[in-house]
Amino acid sequence: MQISPEKAVDIPTPTIEQMTLDVGGMKCAGCVSAVERQLKQQPGVISAQVNLVTEVAVVEYEVSQADPATLAEKLTATGFPSQPRYSQAGETSEERLTPTQRHEQEAREQLQQLIIASVLVILSTIGHIGHWFNGPMLPVFSTIWFHWGLATLALLGPGRPIISDGWRGLRHQTPNMNTLVGLGTLAAYWASCAALLFPQLGWECFFDEPVMLLGFILLGRTLEQRARRQASAAYESLLALKPKVARLIGKSTPTATELGIEIPVEQVRVGEWLRVLPGEKIPVDGEVVTGQSSVDESMLTGEPLPVLKQPGDPVTAGTLNQSGAIAIQATRIGQETTLAQIVALVEEAQTRKAPVQNLADKVAGYFTYGVLTIATFTFLFWELVGTKIWTQVLGEGDSLIGDSTSPLLLSLKLAIAVLVIACPCALGLATPTAILVGTSLGAERGLLIKGGDILERVHQLDTIVFDKTGTLTQGKPTVTDCLSIGEWAEEEDGETGGTGAEVYSESSVRAGFEQSLSSIAGANFLNPPLQTNNGISGNSKLLQLAAAAERGTTHPLGEAICTAAAQQELPLLAAKDFYTEAGLGISALVDNQSVLLGNEDWLRQQGVTISDTTQAQAQTLAAVGKTVVYLAVDGELAGLIALTDLPKPDAKTTVEQLQAMGLRVMLLTGDQPNAAVKVAQHLAIDPANVMAGIRPDGKAAAIAQLQTQGNCIAMVGDGINDGPALAQADVGIALQAGTDVARETAGIILMQPSANSPQAGGLLDIVQAIQLSRATFNKIRQNLFWALGYNTLGIPVAAGVLLPGFGIALNPAVAGALMAFSSVTVVSNSLLLRRGWNSDNGV
Repeated sequence: MQISPEKAVDIPTPTIEQMTLDVGGMKCAGCVSAVERQLKQQPGVISAQVNLVTEVAVVEYEVSQADPATLAEKLTATGFPSQPRYSQAGETSEERLTPTQRHEQEAREQLQQLIIASVLVILSTIGHIGHWFNGPMLPVFSTIWFHWGLATLALLGPGRPIISDGWRGLRHQTPNMNTLVGLGTLAAYWASCAALLFPQLGWECFFDEPVMLLGFILLGRTLEQRARRQASAAYESLLALKPKVARLIGKSTPTATELGIEIPVEQVRVGEWLRVLPGEKIPVDGEVVTGQSSVDESMLTGEPLPVLKQPGDPVTAGTLNQSGAIAIQATRIGQETTLAQIVALVEEAQTRKAPVQNLADKVAGYFTYGVLTIATFTFLFWELVGTKIWTQVLGEGDSLIGDSTSPLLLSLKLAIAVLVIACPCALGLATPTAILVGTSLGAERGLLIKGGDILERVHQLDTIVFDKTGTLTQGKPTVTDCLSIGEWAEEEDGETGGTGAEVYSESSVRAGFEQSLSSIAGANFLNPPLQTNNGISGNSKLLQLAAAAERGTTHPLGEAICTAAAQQELPLLAAKDFYTEAGLGISALVDNQSVLLGNEDWLRQQGVTISDTTQAQAQTLAAVGKTVVYLAVDGELAGLIALTDLPKPDAKTTVEQLQAMGLRVMLLTGDQPNAAVKVAQHLAIDPANVMAGIRPDGKAAAIAQLQTQGNCIAMVGDGINDGPALAQADVGIALQAGTDVARETAGIILMQPSANSPQAGGLLDIVQAIQLSRATFNKIRQNLFWALGYNTLGIPVAAGVLLPGFGIALNPAVAGALMAFSSVTVVSNSLLLRRGWNSDNGV
């Protein structure tokens, strides 16, 4: 059956949004897996990523089928207290705690539980002093009923939240670390109670095990939490940079003494004027309208030296005004400020997992069930088989499990040890803690790395592709030559008696270029930069026509031509009928003359004849690294305009350092091959690694072609014109980018402008970003190795593998201590990244 077009119904595209939930109650990787599974099962949820360290869930959902409040309620009902995080002030309830406040409250509660557990452990230890030193037994402290009381208090006090959470997880079919600990402590407690109430069983009482076990676990979690807070300190410091108030003043010229009215920064509107006093933070992104001051922008760029700000200069929210009072006009507020975008990028980075973490996530999802199965098998094996084959294991005096004459008791102790030594916590902390430290460390230095997946791809890179203009070069070409041809040259000859086509000889141009490259800090390649005479109407007229055709253009070459005409004080001619062919050239009707301006191919396509002599002149200019623009008037070639773009001061050093790291460095440009090769040679790039003459819409295809050859590519660009290529590359690196394009396409964003730090900023930050990414990913691999290796070795030992041959086994208390130690080890290893990282030479 066919549906006629008249009866066809348009299906509306669902609106997809992203929400952030603050999720509590997560203790291990199993909890993370359970939360993600619960969220993905809800109608309308497309994807969910959960971070154990920051306790945040980022969810993509269809607005028509799901909402943040409902998802938070469903998570809370399953044992993970959650609340939506709203972006605008005033939308959250005053009763709700911020993540930092919630973490502080949890830390206080956990410290109280640890103190109580420590007291119980000390009292339990005192009761055994007589056993250890063969001395007199202390009255009361050495009685079995006293130890029963301590174990009962431990379970009802500090152990109650653990047992309750473990039972809740088991009831909702999401068992976690607390489930294992709760089962272990309860099994030890009730087995000891049975031995106490029924002495005819011949069992020993081990009430000390639950007390010691809970004490060690709470101690480990307290240390782990402190380490996690240290890991997130840099991120929290970013949040603390957000100003709370602003001083609103009138838009009329304010007096120097006008302080303004203090209002919450959330109430500032675009266009309003604000007063910022010395020592205060800039409240919003804006522009200085009156006053002068030095501003500390180190939080944004990593550059410690303050920057002078005068009327017309931009200022950024969160930066520190140091010396003078200034008035600014708000240009971006709220979530649109640069600081808010940095915070959002860092938070997003901390929820994006490295693909290597997928294995750990899959393991963690079934980890608790697997441990329960192993513990059950351990109990059954030693009860039914093990103690009958190796009868010597009963009552092993050298065993860490203690004296035991009952097969049932030995089997139970080994099963409990398996339950408590297994540690999905370490698996859950392996990736997020390293990412948290690495991304926060990068943010402090103006290096925004957008997640674990980017870190892993950076580790796999073998090729770095640079855009030339504005990336390796200053991005501000300068007109150096204006050569008249044909009738235009004859007009010039008639006035001066010279030959306009021979402004420079090949030897003089090459010598000037090479001399300027030898002193790369110079302002232009040639000295003087433009050899035209105001009295020569031919060259001046050409430049005047070209500037009129380029009027309003955003292309760097066009802007340079307009700047050169302005410097020559040439009157601006009327122009209309503008047309642009991206990457080729432009056309316009100027002073009733048809003007074509572009490369050789463009003019030939338009039917313009180019002589061999002119081609030779163009090749001479291109051979010394210049970009040549052809100019035709009314279909006849009128002249050539040559421009140069100076490499950035740190370009060559950056290329050499990347090559020293084993990376292949390539140059991608739309310039002519000769000019591109000349620049590449100066920057120590192999001419074979130059891709020249690539149009803007062909850069992404060029990157794709390299990828088909098996290369892992990073593309470095300015984040605007290079958007498609940044997106196509395995890793996009955007320079000085606060644009939406860079935010969406680049995997690494470098915030520090090289103009503020010509010696150490800009391009050299690419080296720092790659080194930091590699170091962070190495920490992830180390953490996963320790977490997986610990469980791989620890669980068999706890299950009694070494008991028959060596008489070595673990009692539950020792197993609990080792379990806590594993989590602390993983987090501490991540913190070593901060201590070992040096901003000058990497790790």
